[in-house]
Amino acid sequence: MGPAFELWLRKDHLEILTEGGAALLQGIQKYGSISKAAKQTGISYKHAWDRLAEIEAALGQPILCRKRGGRTGGGAELTETALALLKLFNRIKRYIGRALNDPEYWQAVALKISARNRFKGIIENVEKGAVTSSIKIKVQGPVTITALISKEAVEDLELEPGDKVEAVIKATEVMVAKE
Repeated sequence: MGPAFELWLRKDHLEILTEGGAALLQGIQKYGSISKAAKQTGISYKHAWDRLAEIEAALGQPILCRKRGGRTGGGAELTETALALLKLFNRIKRYIGRALNDPEYWQAVALKISARNRFKGIIENVEKGAVTSSIKIKVQGPVTITALISKEAVEDLELEPGDKVEAVIKATEVMVAKE
């Protein structure tokens, strides 16, 4: 048993791209054909066309360059917009997939961290920036640790001066855990 997820990209509450839509776009990119892409993804040709129309409507931009059929055959290519959308979808999917399959990440979420460099302390100062924030933590002895963490982490943990926290130090970063 392990974690799993399905990704949807939305814009203004409109569904733009799902796993199925991404598979369809990847099939078109690979085969240059809507019918072959539909067959590869296990959907009907009409359903493929409907899904492509929904994606275009949600984006407000074309996602295909189409060539009419005939004796030489037709075809389809993805527009730059569609290629960028597919690239974004795959990047987010890889990022989430890495996090879901990283046992150290899930241990950190549960505060069961393998790191041995953990220091209990009290927050002395919180400086929130636009993206990152600086947290000064007074630990035992004449030491103050400064951690640069995301603004969202500060808000999610509701970090304030005087809070009791742990500074968890890895080789490349300092994380902050709150009980």
